[in-house]
Amino acid sequence: GVLMRTGEQPHASDVVNYAPFTLLPSAVPQALFEQAYAVQQDFNLLVDTISQNKEFLEKTLASTIKVDDFTARLFRIYMQVLEEGLAQTVFLGINRSDYMFDCGLGGTAALRQIEINTIAASFGGLTSRTADVHRLVLKVLGKTEEASRLLPNNPAKGLALGIAKAWELYGSQRAVVMFLVEDVQRNIFDQRCVENELWNRNIRVVRKRFRDVFEQGSLDASRRLYMDGQEVAVVYYREGYVPQVYDEQNWEARLLLERSRAVKCPDIATQLAGTKKVQQELSRPGTLEKLLPGHPEAIARIRATFAGLYSLDEGEEGDRIAATAIADPDRFVLKPQREGGGNNLYGEELREVLEKIKDSPERTSYILMDKIKPQPALNYLLRAHSPLQVSECISELGIFGVYVRQGQELVLNRAAGHLLRTKAIEHADGGVAAGVAVLDTPYLV
Repeated sequence: GVLMRTGEQPHASDVVNYAPFTLLPSAVPQALFEQAYAVQQDFNLLVDTISQNKEFLEKTLASTIKVDDFTARLFRIYMQVLEEGLAQTVFLGINRSDYMFDCGLGGTAALRQIEINTIAASFGGLTSRTADVHRLVLKVLGKTEEASRLLPNNPAKGLALGIAKAWELYGSQRAVVMFLVEDVQRNIFDQRCVENELWNRNIRVVRKRFRDVFEQGSLDASRRLYMDGQEVAVVYYREGYVPQVYDEQNWEARLLLERSRAVKCPDIATQLAGTKKVQQELSRPGTLEKLLPGHPEAIARIRATFAGLYSLDEGEEGDRIAATAIADPDRFVLKPQREGGGNNLYGEELREVLEKIKDSPERTSYILMDKIKPQPALNYLLRAHSPLQVSECISELGIFGVYVRQGQELVLNRAAGHLLRTKAIEHADGGVAAGVAVLDTPYLV
């Protein structure tokens, strides 16, 4: 069941291949694994709080929207929807907080957050099946005791639970859940796992693209969303996080969805809360205290996961940071405001780009982050049509979080499972969908 469509025939469900995975589960320090789970509800609360704080978003993204057209367009829709007044009363967040294990100078591993994905966080479905694959492999190798130690993991069920709760609170038995999907859906089976969980709860699911919304979508007088005459209770975005997918029609479709009463996962404010610029602002002293007054324990847990993050805004501080990075590029990662993997810059490439933009406002569309130094381990990466060889690998742990808010009340807030992705050390950046990382299972040590 751990399947993807092929690159050659991305629209065919009768021509499939296995999704890439590691032959063996990878060792993960138990204390750091538990730390990542323990902080997930805090991150859910934080993302939800930011999404409701217009002043914070406006101030934090002010420099970015001057130079980053994509973030600026999203922000314009956000402001337009607020001016009209929100029709949406139920809010659903599905995010994934990603971490690496930094072995730094002391040699003791520390949990360091890479980013938090607030839109289209994928692989909750396929990773629900991956532990079974590794359990079988260990048994075949005669390692039954080790096989029994692999944790059960079912994010597909957890994500569906959140969607089902939002659908129920929307309050119309006849309304459907709409998965907003890409034109090319190689990762369809990952989505199907979540979709099937909803059908099992007798919740109808339809799959539509932005183009379909533009052609068939409409709002009634109370801004209920209709597609092809069917009322839509929840819009679950698996699309819409990169600029390339938006033409003018798709921007219009996005605006229509955002203006509607339907529960958007995420709504546009939550997508903005997931930008790299917000992530960098959160690491500034005092920011978390302002956003989460009265939650000192949550703030301590969140802050303990932060890597060094630096602003490239115009001014003395930004100039100094840019100069430091140009002088020692291997210490840092340069990140644009994008989701989906494959966008970050390292080493010489980082230096070249910074040299080019260091005196222009364009540099404010990036943030700089300390480069994390994980301890590599040996494993086999199984990929269709690739030679089988042992590789030095590093892993990234993601924790899925789900929350539902009705009005001001958080009615659901939980961690929904985990995702371990592993890649060979020569690949600096990129996830499974980007063709670099492969699916893995944590073996706690």
